[in-house]
Parts: sequence; C-alpha cells; structure tokens
Amino acid sequence: MTYDLLIGDRLHSSWSLRAWLMLERPGLPHRLHHARLYTPGFNEGLAEFAPARLVPALRLPEGTVLAETLAIAETLAERHPELGLWPGGAAVRATARWLAAEMHAGFTALREACPMHLGVSYEGFRPSETVRADLDRLAVIWAHARRFSDGAGPWLFGAWSLADAFFAPVATRVATYGLPLGNADMAYVATQLADPAFRRWRAMGLADGYHQPFYDRDLPRRTWPGPAPLPARPVKSGPAENVVCPYSGRPVTHFLETGGRVFGFCNAFCRDKTAADPEAWPAFRAIYHS
Repeated sequence: MTYDLLIGDRLHSSWSLRAWLMLERPGLPHRLHHARLYTPGFNEGLAEFAPARLVPALRLPEGTVLAETLAIAETLAERHPELGLWPGGAAVRATARWLAAEMHAGFTALREACPMHLGVSYEGFRPSETVRADLDRLAVIWAHARRFSDGAGPWLFGAWSLADAFFAPVATRVATYGLPLGNADMAYVATQLADPAFRRWRAMGLADGYHQPFYDRDLPRRTWPGPAPLPARPVKSGPAENVVCPYSGRPVTHFLETGGRVFGFCNAFCRDKTAADPEAWPAFRAIYHS
C-alpha cells in the first residue's frame, strides 16, 4: 500500500511539508512527485493529480486523488486508526482538530509577511502589529493544547500528532525570521526543528539547490537555529567504507567525507542530502556508527 504525494519546492512549500510529515512521521510508504512552484512545468506536474490545482496532492493506493492538507490528514487518520494520528480521547482529539483547522485557515498576516524559507535565518526582522497579533494568538492556543498533556511530552498534546504537522511550518518561520515567542513556545519550536523527519526534509531542500529569489529579504543572516549538523562535504572520489548506497543498495558512484572518513552513494542527490545533515538519516547513521 503506497501513497503518491505531489509536492512543491521543499525550501518554500509549507503546505507540502505538512503533507509529507503526515506520511513520513508515522512511516507510511509513499512515492514523491515534484512540481516546481512558479514555473511553466508546475501545471505539468499537476496533470497526473487532476483535478487538484495546488500542492500538495495525494493519490491513494487505489487511485483516488485528494488535495488540501485537512482532507489529507483526516483521510490518513481514517485509513490508519491503529497509528493514532490524532491524539487519544474525544476532548483532546476535538481540540487538536480545531487547532489544525485554525492554522489551516488563519494566521494570514504571519504567512504573508514571513513566507517559509528553510535556506536562511535572518537578524533584524521587525514584525508588524498584525504579525504580533498572530504570534499572540499562537501563544494562546499552544498554551491551551499543553494543558491537555500536562508536560507529558514535548509536542502540542504530549506525543506527536497530526496537529504538529500543521504547525511545523510556523516553527520554521520563527526560525527564519527570529520571531519573538515565550520560553515554552520556543521550546516547542526547538522540538520541531530538532525532529529528524523535519531535518530530512530540510536537508533534501538544501540538496535540491533550487532557490526562489523573491523569498529573500535584505537582512543580515545568521546560523540556522536548529541542531548543528555533523560537518560533511562532497569529495570527488573514494575509496569509501561502504560499497553500496545506504538508501538504494546500488553501487556507489558519489562520495562525501566526514570526520576523515569517506562514504559512498549511488547519485549526487543521495550524497548531498546526507552531507546537509548526516545524522538525520537512519540508514546513514547505521553505517557511520558501525
């Protein structure tokens, strides 16, 4: 049972990030398809997922196509009740759905002033009053969610749930623009940024190398505030410690060096996504720590 997910650019498509986390985090098998935002090829990418008109779009194993992250979330939860994708308990589950829906439909000022950009983190961004109002609202609803978990875990309702997928792009906006939040809320942002699944998404975005310049801001840049990755760099040749790619099992043709050790991969993308954040990838960690 494999899902097909159409996504936009990883560095910028916040809606795509949400849908991917809904599949990746619980380990649901999926194939990725890409449609470059704001390019002539975007509609070509959508053609296989008609009548969807935006990313993300999901094709179910039996062929049904759906779009909109709320619909995707509810469909996955319905199809996989054993995974507990929404929190347990009627009151908690209802609250999680409410907060996800509010995020899906609201926070317009925050979205417009602070579009997702996983490639940079800025200093000196000054949020407007309307953005500050959105941040104040985030503080209210996140505090409300934490009352249900009573500190039982770092996510909104204790354990990770679909609600956290909806708020992952908000955490990246806080990271990119240095937005002001209280200590408890910043701890939640740090949890999102440290999540290995999110780190893999960001690493793939950096490896894609596709940049949309109109997302840039004329502000000083700082180091990305998430966990510092293990230093690694591409190199031209081996020999490598491994003879097959940790992801595909195919013979190695591309190489990276980290800590004086060389590892091989089957193509440039496998190498570059690993170089961007080596410890985010379980298959690479397995050979690195062997």
